[in-house]
Amino acid sequence: MTEYRTGSVTSADGTVIGYRQLGSGPAVLLLHGGMQAAQHLMKLATALADEFTVCVPDRRGRGLSGPHGAEYGVARETEDLRALAEETGAARVFGLSSGALIALRSALSVPEISAVALYEPPLSVNGSVPLEWVPRYERELARGRLSSALATVLKGLAIEPALNRIPRFALVPLMAIGSRLQRRSSADVPIPALIPTHRFDIQLVEELADTARDYADLGARVLLLGGSTSPAFLRVALDELSATIPHAQRITFPGLGHSGPDDDGSPDRVAEALRTFFAA
Repeated sequence: MTEYRTGSVTSADGTVIGYRQLGSGPAVLLLHGGMQAAQHLMKLATALADEFTVCVPDRRGRGLSGPHGAEYGVARETEDLRALAEETGAARVFGLSSGALIALRSALSVPEISAVALYEPPLSVNGSVPLEWVPRYERELARGRLSSALATVLKGLAIEPALNRIPRFALVPLMAIGSRLQRRSSADVPIPALIPTHRFDIQLVEELADTARDYADLGARVLLLGGSTSPAFLRVALDELSATIPHAQRITFPGLGHSGPDDDGSPDRVAEALRTFFAA
């Protein structure tokens, strides 16, 4: 297992945000996506740790961090990132999926951020992000049917093409078995505990829908990243941001999907691009 040290900061509303830290050099923050925690970006962190001090927080409601809170929204996530940047001295931020939405929004108001790399933020453009599945997901959560709720998310977003080809009647028990067999350390958040957190990431998607024009004058350097096999709605978001942010760089990874940066993807390939971008 990757060796790391832990730390924490207190956000503006008093919520404790815990993080894992490793490496040495200029500080970099890595923000995980939905139904994830810091544990999912540790291979990426390790790949960057030879040149950077890498900080990987558990976002609100997970692991080392406190609860989402009654007034949860993008403002709270932005305050968390600000507290982390001030504590660690990080001027470079990477975000995956909903973590990319947070990184992008924070770059507008957190002056410490000078470079932001975004892997497939689910920025909805004229309703491009599919959300028709959300009511079913909420009903399944209310009934305690976590494996069914997970299958609904996977089918609804079609993030993983291989899983999308599996019939739902077979996918639900497969998710249940996978949750029981999950290999994790005592510090990792189990899958069943992560499934209900996705409702909050959906809230971020809805709150930030159709906000691309807000970033037209963004001062930070921007790197837009995506995989060639990801769903079309994620390419729509990257296309919109690429057209809106004139100085943004863009890289598409052949053969990678939405999970490209996380431990189950190809984090070494993503790390190579981040290393070049953050070192500039």
